[in-house]
Amino acid sequence: MAAKWTEADIPSQKGRIIVITGTGGLGFEDALALARAGAHVIIAGRNRDKGAQAVDAIRQDAPDASVSFELLDLADLASIAAFAGRLRASHDSIDVLINNAGVMTPPKRRETRDGFELQFGTNYLGHFALTAHLLPLLRKGRAPRVVTLSSIAARQGQIDFDDLQARWNYKPIPVYAQSKLACLMFAFELARQSDAHGWGVASIAAHPGVARTDLLTNGAGEWSLFGLARKFLWFLFQPAAQGALPTLFAATSPQAANGDYYGPDKISEIRGFPAPATPPAKALDVTAAAKLWQVSEMLTGVIFE
Repeated sequence: MAAKWTEADIPSQKGRIIVITGTGGLGFEDALALARAGAHVIIAGRNRDKGAQAVDAIRQDAPDASVSFELLDLADLASIAAFAGRLRASHDSIDVLINNAGVMTPPKRRETRDGFELQFGTNYLGHFALTAHLLPLLRKGRAPRVVTLSSIAARQGQIDFDDLQARWNYKPIPVYAQSKLACLMFAFELARQSDAHGWGVASIAAHPGVARTDLLTNGAGEWSLFGLARKFLWFLFQPAAQGALPTLFAATSPQAANGDYYGPDKISEIRGFPAPATPPAKALDVTAAAKLWQVSEMLTGVIFE
């Protein structure tokens, strides 16, 4: 792969339909770059105003961009099902799904509409359910891909099958790390499942390193330790557009293949240009991944087929 792969290396995406969760930060940068490359981009998020602002900003940058917004709340299984239903009614296929949106380290334990712990429920279970609902459309896509966002925090993650929803022991950072380890395990297991069942859908994982987005301040708060780090140690954080590059590589590069994992190439994958990332050992536990998949189907009530 190119030593310094950038947005300029994205192949033409003309004719491709790409769904991205999240209206700001990395998701916005993904949408902007892919719209510039000619894709029809569907931005999915829970805030209509932010969605409209994202669409307007992209159209101002690229007047010919094909981009739209759809309402999707990943913390609500009914909203996920309704979103997927609208897509199935309006599209014969989709080519790429980017599971990007997330919440990070709310100081107190919160729950999704369905009673899941907010980080695990939004970052992981919401995207698990969304991917299952959209699989029929993806299977009809052209060289279809699912890109799921993990994090360097996954290195500290541990799947606590006895307390997945952190009802007995909520600590913001370990629970976030668990959700991102789950996302990475899901990406790898989806790759195995696709191979085993002949779905023809490539599942690829990516992480942004440490990027300047609002994820820290939105979750932990502006004056939290994380929020202060974001404010005063800004030089450690690479721009959101740079942090989006591993995702864009995973979504578009002919070199990215089923089961791959990408992140930045410098300073222990904190910053830099896209390169193969090193997954933590726990993410490679095939038995645990299969168990997590089964538990997730039970919790969300979805089946991959």
